[in-house]
Amino acid sequence: MDSKNEYTVEIIANGAQVRNANGILLDSNDNLYVASVYGGEIIVLDPDTGEITNRLGLESGVKCPDDLIFGPDGSLYFTNLIVGEVGRLSPDGAISNQSLAPGVNSITFSDDGRLFVGLDFMGDGLYELDPAFSKEPRLIAKDLGWLNGMDWGPDGYLYGPIWTKGEVVRIDVDSGNITTVAKGFDIPSSVKFNSLGDLYVADCGKGAIFRIHLNNSTTEIVADELEGMDSIAFGSNDQLFTSAEGGTIYEVLTDGTTRKILEGGLIGPGGVAVQSDPVSGNDSVFIADLAYLRELEGQTGREIYVERHIMGDLSNHGTGTRKITSPITVSSDGNNLVISSWVYNIVQVWDPNEHKLVQEYLNFSVPMNAIAFQGDMIVAELGMKEGAAQVLRVNDTSRVPLVTGLAVPTGLAATDNDLWVSDWYLGMVFQLVKDGETLTEPIPVATNLSFPEGLAVDIDRNLLVVETGTGCISKIDIKTGEISTIVKDLEVGAQTIPGLPPNYIFNGVAVSPSGTIYVTGDKTNVLYRIQVSS
Repeated sequence: MDSKNEYTVEIIANGAQVRNANGILLDSNDNLYVASVYGGEIIVLDPDTGEITNRLGLESGVKCPDDLIFGPDGSLYFTNLIVGEVGRLSPDGAISNQSLAPGVNSITFSDDGRLFVGLDFMGDGLYELDPAFSKEPRLIAKDLGWLNGMDWGPDGYLYGPIWTKGEVVRIDVDSGNITTVAKGFDIPSSVKFNSLGDLYVADCGKGAIFRIHLNNSTTEIVADELEGMDSIAFGSNDQLFTSAEGGTIYEVLTDGTTRKILEGGLIGPGGVAVQSDPVSGNDSVFIADLAYLRELEGQTGREIYVERHIMGDLSNHGTGTRKITSPITVSSDGNNLVISSWVYNIVQVWDPNEHKLVQEYLNFSVPMNAIAFQGDMIVAELGMKEGAAQVLRVNDTSRVPLVTGLAVPTGLAATDNDLWVSDWYLGMVFQLVKDGETLTEPIPVATNLSFPEGLAVDIDRNLLVVETGTGCISKIDIKTGEISTIVKDLEVGAQTIPGLPPNYIFNGVAVSPSGTIYVTGDKTNVLYRIQVSS
């Protein structure tokens, strides 16, 4: 332990119980099943009490599920979006799967037991699959514009929302003919029929649920103010439920009001940055939270502001009008913030006061982190093949490697004239720039660390590192190389999701001018505040 100081650890913000809530489904007993892509699980809960009764993960073949449906024999089918496969969990626990393509998303059965799957975000198409996975998938249509959460209609046609076109369509799955039945939506994400044959659509962009009158293609609002909606589902008595990206689950009552079943919040707290008011000394803490950039009050953890990215929204690049893009890390650059995302291989500079994009850099190869340094961007890049990991110095005209041949570069930290990087796999911290000079050979400043991620320079100009393998925050004395533990038993180092970077959600650390330390805990979706005990 740190021999000079004792530290107090507080959790000042708690997050959602499910990392994000995507497709939802009720079984014959009205148990609610919720797929979570970034959680790598399907949770089962009691919609009356909100109690989570089961979690299905890798042991059940569940890897990165986006949507789910029960088959005629009671098997649970689900789409593993990132790895591009459809999984099946039979009633007796047998697991099987069939590979299709990355982006496999929506899934449903016809009344006569035919299985249909749509591709979104990383692909675009509609396929019929053999429920036994013994035949090759049959392509029905492609380039639809991202067919999302779909449902089989009582008239024998498939209905679904077209994410990029703001339409709901009817599809003849045998001929491939497509007919628009309603339009004028912002981002329709899911459709479902109730027992009476009425068609409902969730509009993710407008945060509203509509009923579509198929006889005349008109719509009416059933409920609104449901930001971040992903899917809708009906229970046995036509109870209407909806899920949201932020992990919230609602029941929508008949009068349009909602009953919250599961509380949302932080879904994947990763990078963290802190900015302090020079007059009051109050901290604003910014958290990169997978689909959100959140600003929290440092003293209380109260959420001040949230900026949301809608999955698949890649419009208006470079115009200054678009929003943030799936933040994984965030760091301070004066009054601005630097955000990186391996979801879309992008680095952005964001103005949190004006809530607008300042600058962005595209086409990285899995950027793991980014910080500002001496007027440039420093980007840790994983690369697409073994041995390709590196740290780049980036500006408008060049991208110059500072070091190559790393394994999994994660944390970045700097003073005015010094720069360091942590390598999660190698368990090391390297210095890349010393006294303003780029080193020909990086200097190892710490070894034998346990999966180090976030790095920060504290007020004594020592390095703090988050060791996700041991749940510790360690301090590296830059002058002596001595390593001491500041705090331990933090909930960091969440299990990775197949197809994603090996460290998955970045565990960040940031230090305010007062010396207060903020750390994200990705296992339980929390924010820690750490201070020297008085």
